[in-house]
Amino acid sequence: MATLILPGEWIKNWEKSGKHEFVQLCKDLTEKTDHGSEVRDIQAALYELSWQVVQGNLKLDLATSVLGEMMELRDDMPSILADVFSILDLETSALEEKIKREHYTSLVGACLFFVPEVILKERLDPETLESLGLIKQAHQFNQKIVKIKTKLFYKQQKFNLLREENEGYAKLITELGQDLSGSITSHLVLESIKSLIGCFNLDPNRVLDIILEVYESRSDQDEFFLSLIKSYMCEPLTLCHILGFKFKFYQEPNEETPKSLYHIAAALLHHNLIELEDLYVHLMPVDATIVEEHKRDITEAKQIARKLVMVVLPSEKSEDKDKEKEKEEEKNDKPPDNQKLGLLEALLRIGDWHHAQSIMDQMPSFYATSHKAIALALCQLVHLTVDPLYRRSGLPKGAKGRVIHPLRNKRAPRPAENFEDLRRDTFSMMCYLGPHLSHDAILFAKIVRLGKGFMKEYQSENRPDGREKMETLLSCFLCIADQVLLPSLSLMECNACMSEEVWGLFKLFPYQHRYRLYGQWKNETYTSHPLLVKVKATTVERAKYIMKRLTKENVKQSGRQIGKLSHSNPTILFDYMLSQIQWYDNLIVPVVDSLKYLTSLNYDVLAYCIIEALANPEKEKMKHDDTTISSWLQSLASLCGAVFRKYPIELAGLLQYVTNQLKAGKSFDLLILKEVVQKMAGIEITDEMTSEQLEAMTGGEQLKAEGGYFGQIRNTKKSSQRLKDALLDHELALPLCLLMAQQRNGVVFLESGEKHLKLVGHLYDQCHDTLVQFGGFLASNLSTEDYIKRVPSIDILCNQFHTPHDAAFFLSRPMYAHQILSKYDELKKAEKGNRQQQKVHKYVAACETVMTPVHEAVMSLHPARVWDDIRPQFYATFWSLTMYDLAVPHSAYDREVNKLKVQIKAIEDNSEIPMNKKKKEKERCTALQEKLQEEEKKQLEHVQRVLHRLKLEKDNWLLASMQEKQSFQEFKVTKESTKNETITKFLQLCLFPRCIFSSIDAVYCARFVELVHQQKTPNFCTLLCYDRVFSAIIYTVASCTENESHRYGRFLCCMLETVTRWHSDRAIYEKECVNYPGFLTIFRATGFDGGNKADQLDYENFRHVVHKWHYMLTKASVHCLETGDYTHIRNILIVLTKILPCYPKVLNLGQALECRVHKICLEEKDKRPDLYALAMGYSGRLKSHKAHMVPENEFHHKEQPARSATPASQQNGPGSTGKPASGTSKTDEGTSEDGERGKDKAQGTTKPVNKANSAAAKVTTSNGNGALNSTKAVKERDDKEKSGKEKKEKKEKTAGSTPETKAESRREKLRDERPGKEERPAREGKEKTPKADREKVKAEEKSSKDDKAKAGNGEPAEPSRERDATKESKSKEKGERSAVTATIKSPIPRSESAESERDHKRRKLDSHSSPSHSSSVKDNSNEPKDSTSKHHANYNSVSRSKSRERETEKKESDGTQGRSKEKKEEKERKERKRDHLINEREPSLESKRRKDENGTNSSKNSKSESPSCDSPLSTEKEKTKRSKSSSKEKTDSVKPERTSSGGKKESRHDKEKSEKKEKRDSSGKEEKKHHKSSDKHR
Repeated sequence: MATLILPGEWIKNWEKSGKHEFVQLCKDLTEKTDHGSEVRDIQAALYELSWQVVQGNLKLDLATSVLGEMMELRDDMPSILADVFSILDLETSALEEKIKREHYTSLVGACLFFVPEVILKERLDPETLESLGLIKQAHQFNQKIVKIKTKLFYKQQKFNLLREENEGYAKLITELGQDLSGSITSHLVLESIKSLIGCFNLDPNRVLDIILEVYESRSDQDEFFLSLIKSYMCEPLTLCHILGFKFKFYQEPNEETPKSLYHIAAALLHHNLIELEDLYVHLMPVDATIVEEHKRDITEAKQIARKLVMVVLPSEKSEDKDKEKEKEEEKNDKPPDNQKLGLLEALLRIGDWHHAQSIMDQMPSFYATSHKAIALALCQLVHLTVDPLYRRSGLPKGAKGRVIHPLRNKRAPRPAENFEDLRRDTFSMMCYLGPHLSHDAILFAKIVRLGKGFMKEYQSENRPDGREKMETLLSCFLCIADQVLLPSLSLMECNACMSEEVWGLFKLFPYQHRYRLYGQWKNETYTSHPLLVKVKATTVERAKYIMKRLTKENVKQSGRQIGKLSHSNPTILFDYMLSQIQWYDNLIVPVVDSLKYLTSLNYDVLAYCIIEALANPEKEKMKHDDTTISSWLQSLASLCGAVFRKYPIELAGLLQYVTNQLKAGKSFDLLILKEVVQKMAGIEITDEMTSEQLEAMTGGEQLKAEGGYFGQIRNTKKSSQRLKDALLDHELALPLCLLMAQQRNGVVFLESGEKHLKLVGHLYDQCHDTLVQFGGFLASNLSTEDYIKRVPSIDILCNQFHTPHDAAFFLSRPMYAHQILSKYDELKKAEKGNRQQQKVHKYVAACETVMTPVHEAVMSLHPARVWDDIRPQFYATFWSLTMYDLAVPHSAYDREVNKLKVQIKAIEDNSEIPMNKKKKEKERCTALQEKLQEEEKKQLEHVQRVLHRLKLEKDNWLLASMQEKQSFQEFKVTKESTKNETITKFLQLCLFPRCIFSSIDAVYCARFVELVHQQKTPNFCTLLCYDRVFSAIIYTVASCTENESHRYGRFLCCMLETVTRWHSDRAIYEKECVNYPGFLTIFRATGFDGGNKADQLDYENFRHVVHKWHYMLTKASVHCLETGDYTHIRNILIVLTKILPCYPKVLNLGQALECRVHKICLEEKDKRPDLYALAMGYSGRLKSHKAHMVPENEFHHKEQPARSATPASQQNGPGSTGKPASGTSKTDEGTSEDGERGKDKAQGTTKPVNKANSAAAKVTTSNGNGALNSTKAVKERDDKEKSGKEKKEKKEKTAGSTPETKAESRREKLRDERPGKEERPAREGKEKTPKADREKVKAEEKSSKDDKAKAGNGEPAEPSRERDATKESKSKEKGERSAVTATIKSPIPRSESAESERDHKRRKLDSHSSPSHSSSVKDNSNEPKDSTSKHHANYNSVSRSKSRERETEKKESDGTQGRSKEKKEEKERKERKRDHLINEREPSLESKRRKDENGTNSSKNSKSESPSCDSPLSTEKEKTKRSKSSSKEKTDSVKPERTSSGGKKESRHDKEKSEKKEKRDSSGKEEKKHHKSSDKHR
């Protein structure tokens, strides 16, 4: 308090000078006039003095005397001193030192003389007064103070109210209740009230209360009473208290606050006569109670929802019922009204949005509007604000709309005149309303229509500043849709009209906005309010009920229930339905059928729910074994295809989802796109197509739709159009294609990770198949302009977008076809020419115009060295054509037309069909029939044009990078290496990539190779191409996926079909292959001038080559089956199944395969069930196909089919039993070879043998190398052979070569052939015996040695003179042949000079090793086979080297024979010649004549083979003679080998044995012994 401090010297020298100084200070302060500040200074001085006394620094009496003197300075000095004492009283009472308190008490007591007691009693504490003795007891004093204060401040004066002075109040009520319609104003009434108060002494507050009471009863007179109250009252708080007392009166239980009270309170608030904060505290209940009630409601709702979901036991149900009864009893006591909500409603009714908003802010979200009255009041207020704008922008044409009367309240929210005004109040009102807009369906529709009106303006707005405002408004409308419209729709019961109204607005939003709204609706909205929680639970319960009873039979009834339920809560319903479908895929069909009663909005929500289910991160898209895609994903994909096809659902979201997944490197969801395209466009992708379907797929679009797919998907026009529009509108067509093309490799190298190889292959196949399917859809549905506009050029696709070449051409191919067709039409219009030739030239010109840029573009796809072997034109032609361009499937067209004719006849015969329907169906079938016929005609013309174009182009396809060289060897190497490189590039860049692209492409590749051959394309070696395809399939098969294996197998099957057709008939072969460049095999020198002459592969050697290919396929198949690798086994089984119609054709190869496949079945039965199933399936089909297989010798020779569907060929002459030149020139023992050669020389067939040898040897090597024969050397050898023959032989040969004896010679040759066929089986069977079975044969060898020798070289007999000549010229011939055929392969190389007799016999049994060592083909020994062509295919360099060794050894052996056995053998020969001279002459002449008649003069057949002839069987006598001759010849050939391999001892032993054999032979029982030997071998 003190700002003035007395100096210490004053206190010390108080009596001398201090007292005087203090008094003088006080006088000075008293004289100051500073607006009251002097009082504070005097108080400070007196306080300092008194404090010195309390401290004990100044004596009490000295201070008291000075204070007494001070009283005279001012009149109010006692009061000032009392204030000082009051302050000191407070300070000293808080001190712990009691001495200071005593000093203070003494000071005050001493001053009682000049400070009045009354002043001290006012200022000091009662305890201090008691200690001073001024009062008796402090307690009594306090009570007295309270009573006085109460009486003074709280006790009112008692007026005479109505009881005593009721006239005043009566006049007041009369004054307020008078008719106010006249000129009476509130001012006049107020003056009257003032007079009444003054006259009758009325209480002003009571008067105010009466005014409020009258206002409450006359609430329609707002304007009068409000102005009266405003003029009457002086303080707002008083009015608020009076209103509060009124509200408090109704806060008792079972009391109801009148609405009139709410109204006057609202009106007073609205006109700011009272403050909301002042009145709010008087209202009940308190806010905390409201929050607790809201939480309780949510908890109860969740409990109810939980009970609906849970399975409740009966005992629990009874307990729940008891609890519910208790709760109902508690609720019987009605709680007091919620006065806050009542006031809120009144505020909304009068349009006071500002105060209403303040009240709602105090409450939980949507708590206030959950009361229907408040919600309706707010809805009415919104009606008022939006009405003008609605009438301008939202009212439908022709509608009048309900008249809305505006509020008379000028302070209410202003109506909106434009969309910008909605932001002022309307949007906030809607947000407070929330889901409870459901109470007013009309307002709901108005808001939705306003949204549609806004979207029209939004879409037409182009100004930048206006666009920004529109964006803000758009976000507001989206918020309204999220927080108000969709939640309100959930609370509306089955209102399909509102659902369609909402869709009218939502369809104007992009799908991204819509799906976000649906996501909020599904995942968040239902947790925000108790009502919505209950609705969700009820919907789930109802959905369960419906889904449990949904079947195919009650689809219609269940569909209606689903429709009703979906109108309000589609997200909840569809979520449950999808969860059920993911578990039970058999629900898909009935569910899809039951969705016919949905609204458009519901279909859109369904699309979102499907996408959300697909993208569920908690679900694994792989099964637990990590090898297959999860069943739930497959079920959803199937549902997608069915639903999107059947119902008009927007596809953009689903397509974008798949695109995004691909962009993220995830290819699982391509399954969805595959299903959607298949169902909506009717384009089916499967590798299990039948041949009829595949044939239909090579036709036009109509034929594809009718016959190309398993399921005839009708009426896809609308659905495919919808799919196309979705792709084009959102620019997804090309991105999807490119992403799929890139993702194929991404599956393997990026996505695979730890995934199982089987799953990776499946995903790769799925990605590839979907690409093919999707590309096919785009090609067939996009217009020319759309397609060309979207697909970039081939170089951009490959280089910029890094699209694999096969996929890039697949996408570009339709574009080329479109462009060529457009250019062709343009040229046709430019020049009016109808002649076919002119049209063809125009077509070729159009092709050149379109394809020339493509030829230039493809140059960048590969290194420059590639184009050294094939030209870009050939490359582009191969990749740009399709099967549609190459051939017309006439049979497929005929088949479908016939089906339609049958349908028409069935319709006519069916009497149950109504006439109008019958007529309609017949018209449909007839129109379809005409379309197919027109399409066939159109394709036929197109194919003719394409073939003509290819005929013109073919000469420039492959580079003739070979020039004539002086050196023959140089020429050969250059030519062969060029062909090899050309074929390599063709296979690597064209054939292999495309043949596994699709089933149609597989067929195309095979047909294209055939076409290139048929077109006689220069520098294209057909044989080499086929050889490379069939000879190295192991790596190709191993690198395929499962579906690629199907396609690769189909490709091989088509290639084999062509080969089999050529193989089956000599006429076909000569027509389609002879004189074709593709079958050029040998370039023979015609002299020493180095000139070149191309030779053809003759028919028989071609058959040997085909056998070699079959053998190579067997070897590769067995290798794959024995690896144990899953991929190898699966793929080869698939390929084998596909090529089963054409392979295996040879019995022993089929048995080898059957044995190995059976082993797979046993091994994989419990390990890998899928391999087991594949193997069992193939094994069964292979067994059923076994009846169509033929023995090997029938396969090698032209013969009428015994059991095969593919024509087998009969053997022609003795040459077929020898070792075919296509396989090897020295395949078997020297004895057999000698016999063959002797016969060949006798018939003058050496030249064709050499040709065929060289040709086949050349084909067998994959690099194109082979031995080429010199024509000169052959001629010399022929001369030597002829000079050694007898005169009679020369006469026969001359006769056989003349035209007169051709027919006879051919008949004789056929007769010669038959015994040889019968004698060969035993040897052939032994040759095919695998190593594993050789030991079994050893025990039989000694007892059947002679028979084996005969059967092993079963050749027909020849004239004795021929054999003599053959023997004499053998040494020379071998020397020449070794030079010519040094590189020809031999299947089982043997050393004829170093092997024992036993090894020699075993070699005859085992000379043809089976591809599988575990399979035995002994039971084949009774069927003639020729093993050499098979062996030719398998042994390369080793066979060639050993062949040379054998030639040298044979030369030595011949010399030894001449020295050791010359005399005896010549004697034996003479005897044989005499026996058979006459009989053999005629067959030899006839055989020669047949050769001449055949037109080839034996120049194109290996070892004198001729076409088959259905001549009658020769007589038994002829058979016996031929058998004898054959046996003797075999004996001759066996002896030299034994001599060379066993030394002199063995030579003598062999002589004795051969003499015995010859005796047996001459006895005429050779035929019988041959059969016995064959039986023993079997």
